[in-house]
Amino acid sequence: MELGEVEIVRVVELHGEFGPLREIVPGLPDPAPAWLAPDHHSPTGGMLAAAQTWVLRVGGRTVLVDTGVGNDRVRPNPLFTGWQTDFLERLTAVVDPAAVDVVINTHVHADHVGWNTRLEDGEWVPTFPNARYLIPRADAEYFKGTAVHDDSIAPIIDAGLATLWENSFRVDSALELEAAPGHTPGSSVLRLRSGGDRAVFVGDLVHSPYQVTDPLCNSVFCLDEGQARASRRRVLARAAAEHELVVPAHFGGHGAVEVAERGDGFAITGWAGFETP
Repeated sequence: MELGEVEIVRVVELHGEFGPLREIVPGLPDPAPAWLAPDHHSPTGGMLAAAQTWVLRVGGRTVLVDTGVGNDRVRPNPLFTGWQTDFLERLTAVVDPAAVDVVINTHVHADHVGWNTRLEDGEWVPTFPNARYLIPRADAEYFKGTAVHDDSIAPIIDAGLATLWENSFRVDSALELEAAPGHTPGSSVLRLRSGGDRAVFVGDLVHSPYQVTDPLCNSVFCLDEGQARASRRRVLARAAAEHELVVPAHFGGHGAVEVAERGDGFAITGWAGFETP
């Protein structure tokens, strides 16, 4: 996809069922709305989703948005433990890791920062050695002492590659990070403006398309439920008003939606962007 002068490529780490949908999004009606199938809801009740990275080429630079789960990890959540995928090889077919200029972690959860590093001779080393990693300061501090911080954040800070930002951060003329707390203390969104095109990469602001239609519906992973609802509604309202394409972190299928305000929530007026992984 191209938006203005920004080229966007999606590289999928893994696509499939990530657990029971109504356990991940407890506010979902029972039964789940039929329109969530087949891309987002399986016949067995699972949440169909993807762990993935967005590769943005803009102004001669390469920017990655989120880095997935990573190989060789040990996590409290067994879903993200022990992955061994060929993600890095497939990413390398798109961009040489040494040529990546910026890595953006929308927040510090295990499925968004894993490929920040890779295991080399028993040590965690930066996967993108020449990149500037943009990490929300609030999350870098909140998750200190956890496994995800120890293997995916601390090595980046120790290597002098991290920029810990607060409130907002201008990446370049087309890209700007903005705090959207609630899911985690430092959760953020990335706004894209190029030519007449607009998009917003919303991380885990929504896990299921149902949360677009009902922005009060949180995922089970939202740490501050009130903040998460307020951030979701604010970001979606602006997306509707400014015709921003909404790009969540985990949607399979086409991967992005167009939205408009409808009553107390929002309507999905179009699916856009990307083929099914």
